[in-house]
Amino acid sequence: MSISLSLAQARNLHLAVQGLLQPPTRVAKRADVAACIQRMALLQIDTIHVVSRSPYLVLHSRLGDYPREWLEDTLATAKVFETWAHEACFAHVDDLHVHRAYNRHARQHWGVANARKLASAQRPHLDKLLEHIRTNGPVKSSDFERPEGKGGAWWGWKDEKRWLEALFGLGELMIARRENFHRVYDLSERVAPQLQQQAPQHSEATLHTHLIEKAIAALGITQARWVNDYFRTKPRFKDVDLDALVDAGTVQRVAVEGWDAPGYVHTSHAALLKKASAGKLQATHTALLSPFDPVVWDRERASTLFDFDYRLECYTPEEKRVYGYFVLPILCRGELIGRLDAKAHRAEGVFEVRALYAQPGLVWTNDHLTDVAQAIQRSADWHGTPQVRITRTQPAKLAAPLRRALKNLKLERPDA
Repeated sequence: MSISLSLAQARNLHLAVQGLLQPPTRVAKRADVAACIQRMALLQIDTIHVVSRSPYLVLHSRLGDYPREWLEDTLATAKVFETWAHEACFAHVDDLHVHRAYNRHARQHWGVANARKLASAQRPHLDKLLEHIRTNGPVKSSDFERPEGKGGAWWGWKDEKRWLEALFGLGELMIARRENFHRVYDLSERVAPQLQQQAPQHSEATLHTHLIEKAIAALGITQARWVNDYFRTKPRFKDVDLDALVDAGTVQRVAVEGWDAPGYVHTSHAALLKKASAGKLQATHTALLSPFDPVVWDRERASTLFDFDYRLECYTPEEKRVYGYFVLPILCRGELIGRLDAKAHRAEGVFEVRALYAQPGLVWTNDHLTDVAQAIQRSADWHGTPQVRITRTQPAKLAAPLRRALKNLKLERPDA
């Protein structure tokens, strides 16, 4: 391990690879959506939308303002596809064969396991549904709903939804597009005609190694024990498990200040690693992150890299929540300096910060306040809720200067 990094340099390397080191330098283009997903390798899907649904937030933090429908367009034009990975995710079409092969032969996710179990027990129903789609075209689960619960020529909605999801998990159906974020299912060969071609044959070990490399590349820098979570491969790795990749020159071991284990950097990031070690990666971006952002979805990794203990509380009973239902981490110039519980009131045009919490022990400077105010206002404008309402902050003394910073932004705008 000839290269040593400070913790700040390691953070900046991670953020540079994830597209969060510096703000966008130009207005987003439609093609940037697919490129952003390719860079991250995965974009997790979640349907909670007290502000925006998670995938839109992840893209906004990296691309700046962009029309949300671009994500649906990117899916509908088959530049990305949906797959089970660590959870339900979008992935770039270049990785289609690898994901399908891994899911078919080695994936241990509950979504794929349930699909196999249901297919074993109810294959005739799945075949009948496949034939319906083959003859009549793509379907949504809502196509099979019954008014007032009355039955019809097709099965009940609950069974229908399970069968559609099973066929998706098995790879026999794919998501052709989304309508109001609802899945539209079609035959895989119609969604991705390239599947008709002979796919490369890979052993399970080869697929496993490929996903290990992709995870290390997507993370920028990682400890061995964090690698498997990115694609939820099994088992969790130890340093010895990465010896072969180090010996082959595919990844490099580095020392990181304060870590009791080595870090790993993919050789495709050799130039970035050199810049990081020379202190030439400067973090200048501030953004509100999604709870499902790759930077924070692994609790241990976020804690070690950023000293930021983050847990999504939407599945926690309300009386046991510490911070709120759907809390957005605040990234500010290479650090996670706090979190906020927000809600977009679209009808009123109000972006409510129900609660904002500074990171314990961190005293916010005027620069912090200005940067965070700008990030909040950018998010509010993008949501179509330009009026920001600060309800509560912790510490309470942050509320007044944050409101002033937001007011000053309004005054500085030429259209104010």
